[in-house]
Amino acid sequence: MKRDQRIDAYIAKAKPFAQPILERIRAAFDAACPECEETLKWGAPAFVYKGRTLAIMASFKAHAVLSLQRAEEIDFAAAGLERRGGDAMGQLGRIESAETLPSQRAIETLIRAAMVLEDAGPKKSMAVKRGPVKVPPIPDAFARALADSPAAKGHFDGFPSGAQRDYVAWIADAKREATRDKRIAQAIEWLAEGKKHNWKYESC
Repeated sequence: MKRDQRIDAYIAKAKPFAQPILERIRAAFDAACPECEETLKWGAPAFVYKGRTLAIMASFKAHAVLSLQRAEEIDFAAAGLERRGGDAMGQLGRIESAETLPSQRAIETLIRAAMVLEDAGPKKSMAVKRGPVKVPPIPDAFARALADSPAAKGHFDGFPSGAQRDYVAWIADAKREATRDKRIAQAIEWLAEGKKHNWKYESC
């Protein structure tokens, strides 16, 4: 795999708990995708395969994430894994230690599945037609916050139903009121700027 020294610097600056996580993910890409190239996208390490972003990894204050660009098409069960999400922008959920990171073999299985998808070509848009995505009921606290921010509400109302659902599900999934309020405040900030919930990891 073609390495990028900027990724070395990113890992070196990461929190101590995150460094072994990022190194193990990097090693999995090195083993499973020797044709990959490393780069930085949105300030985070990215792995590019045949000119397309295959995945992005990132570390934050208390967790790390791995986000596969075509995760919705990958069979996670084949790797013995369950697709997660919650408030982490990655399909493995919040990775808080190297011990909670799936095995390198499992990660390599996901990587190879992603490569197969890219080898098959871009995602086809003429698949089976589906009905509109249903947006769950908006929590009252979120509805009030939207009403207090015309800019955020305008962008939210203009988003497709899938993008609306992402925000609503993220907020509704909060187990504690304090967590819910924190997510609402973050959502309003992002929405006021016209950003979708997963704006950091949208495909390039």
